[in-house]
Amino acid sequence: MDQLLLNSGFPILSALIFLPLIGAILLLFVKNDAICRNVALLVTAIVAILSIWLIFGFDKNSAQFQFGEHYSWIKTLNINYTIGIDGISILLILMTTFIMPFCVLASWSYIKTRIQSFMVCLLIMETAMIGVFVALDFVLFYVLWEAMLIPMYMLIAIWGGPRKIYASIKFFLYTLSGSILLLVGIIWLYTANNYSFYIPDMMWQDYSLTSQIYLFLAFFLAFAIKVPMFPFHTWLPAAHVEAPTAGSVILASILLKMGTYGFLRFALPITPEATVIMMPYVLWLSIAGIIYGGFTALAQSDMKKLIAYSSVGHMGFVTLGIFVLNINGIEGAILQMVNHGITTGALFLCVGMIYERTHSRELRSATGVGKYMPVYITFLAFFSLSSFGFPGTNSFVGEFMILAGAFQFDTALGKFPYLALAAIPGAVLAAAYMLRMLQKIIWGGTDNPDQSWITDINVREIVTLAPFLFFVFWIGLGPQPFIDLIHTSVIQLLNQFHAHQAEGMAAVSMLLN
Repeated sequence: MDQLLLNSGFPILSALIFLPLIGAILLLFVKNDAICRNVALLVTAIVAILSIWLIFGFDKNSAQFQFGEHYSWIKTLNINYTIGIDGISILLILMTTFIMPFCVLASWSYIKTRIQSFMVCLLIMETAMIGVFVALDFVLFYVLWEAMLIPMYMLIAIWGGPRKIYASIKFFLYTLSGSILLLVGIIWLYTANNYSFYIPDMMWQDYSLTSQIYLFLAFFLAFAIKVPMFPFHTWLPAAHVEAPTAGSVILASILLKMGTYGFLRFALPITPEATVIMMPYVLWLSIAGIIYGGFTALAQSDMKKLIAYSSVGHMGFVTLGIFVLNINGIEGAILQMVNHGITTGALFLCVGMIYERTHSRELRSATGVGKYMPVYITFLAFFSLSSFGFPGTNSFVGEFMILAGAFQFDTALGKFPYLALAAIPGAVLAAAYMLRMLQKIIWGGTDNPDQSWITDINVREIVTLAPFLFFVFWIGLGPQPFIDLIHTSVIQLLNQFHAHQAEGMAAVSMLLN
């Protein structure tokens, strides 16, 4: 437990985990729709406000897990309730807590049936998502990882679009299939670590190379499906298109990040040698995802599909940053996880607002609305600029750091920077499909449908979008506070990774001599 700083005061992490669950239980006894909405908004807002405590209490100069809590859960199997956060997880937790109130607001008029059940699903989702990012016991992590599937499945299957059953079952089966191999890996690690599920104790151990490769493959399948990486991405467009607006925001902003978080938390520190061996394949799969996502998004006429396929490309940049294994790449990847959550979540909110008015996600149904929705178009324009990494927006900072890491990776090996240059067309494609969408929505063509009946966004919708725009410019123009929060943990991760590599090479040299 040396890696865990136990919290002797108010159990803030447990409060963040269980307050939404308590709110969900309370909602089971509330039948009034308006009260259900208000309770869900109040609970998620309280959780968001409480999470600010983490910023002020977090020691950014320490790489240890902070705000730790440790309680025995199932003694006979040595399963414990152990939680804590470090620089790799803190931004993801804050993003989760701050986005959830806006998911409630986005559903205020969008969801018209079974409102009580919908809000219960949202709150249970929040408990599971926060729990995944703070869990330090592998069984606790796995239980919460799987627990997310049921409410997300219900969000799509009950409140989704015409093909909701197909999309929900595909989402469930894809993610569950990856999780089964993850469970096998967890059980093997449990037996190899003196029957302990404590995650920090599993890191940086001298597992055999064969064991590491099998473990890495188990991790990779589970996390690559969740990201989703090309070619494991096919569940994502269907899920996004059929999900209600809040479901799409949660999927894009939070659930996808659990895959990339898994690579950082488990693949690198538990299977470092296997990571190096498999790194070239993952890097080129990332490049394939960037290019494929860009071209496929460019061909879409459905706005939700366009943004869904753009996520494949953007998350390709994140995995590229992680697996170049240098400071710029990993810090850029973590920052880009947050940036993607902000920007893509906001874009899905924008699509939902158009859908509420036109009952269509097709670009042709929204052509020329700029004349009648100037406030809406202002928000959409800035989020679109952010999506393709325009300088001054948040995504520019993350992509710049990732590309710098890719250049550094190639030059450190004495090679021409093929990797970085191969990723650059992804940024060009992003500009192409986002500007195409923006042009059609703002101006359209000479045969635009009559849009004069459409009203601009209301105060509730402005309040929903404004915080996202605030973070687009804050991170874009002043990212240092965010980088400071993650820097020490990333440095520690890389130092231990390279030290472990050096020990492995020294052992091999001794055997050869």
